[in-house]
Amino acid sequence: MIELYYGEDDPNIAHMVKEYLEQRNFRVTVRSTLGELRKAVEDHVPSMVLLDWNMPDGHGDGLCRWIRRNWRELPVIFLTVRGDSRDIVAGFDSGADDYVVKPFELEVLYSRIQALLRRTGHMSGQYLSCQGICIDRNRRAVTCHSEEVSLSGAEYDLLVYLMENKGKTVTRERLLEQVWDINGTYVNDNTLTVTIKRLRDKLCQPSCLKTVRSVGYRMEDRL
Repeated sequence: MIELYYGEDDPNIAHMVKEYLEQRNFRVTVRSTLGELRKAVEDHVPSMVLLDWNMPDGHGDGLCRWIRRNWRELPVIFLTVRGDSRDIVAGFDSGADDYVVKPFELEVLYSRIQALLRRTGHMSGQYLSCQGICIDRNRRAVTCHSEEVSLSGAEYDLLVYLMENKGKTVTRERLLEQVWDINGTYVNDNTLTVTIKRLRDKLCQPSCLKTVRSVGYRMEDRL
């Protein structure tokens, strides 16, 4: 299922788009302010963002530039009444991949979304995220609340494995196997404890990285 975030403050338009796309195997999350949408993207990176230009707390072009700085290949489409050529150019200059002027036909919007996904692929495999921590697997880069963090190879592999299994408790034995043993490096249990501590320190003690006493660790989104 394709996960899509939609920034739109008009509830009628938001409902119409959400209902139409969810009938076509999308999971659509609507946010009515730029602040809410930014927080949603920080917590979990979707496959695509639809964005209105005029929002109650500002203009969408600023958020689009922020997305492009942090997630270079995350597809963004503007859906807006601002159809002047200067606005369209400004939208693309801010980093948008497409620009749709209201009113629009839902079938046309769906075709544009599909065309963009064919060009870019689904982002779910490239980006892993949890409460402001994001991994760009193509670049092998990690950011924490938009600040890039330098990790060792073991720290990076450990974080990736926990993110891939987000919501599940991963045993210490499994982590040792997947991060070290699989590469032919056999270490003792204390190495995992030290690596987890260093990882937490570098990520500013994230609340989403849980210790499950006597078992292992779990990454989980905010409830």
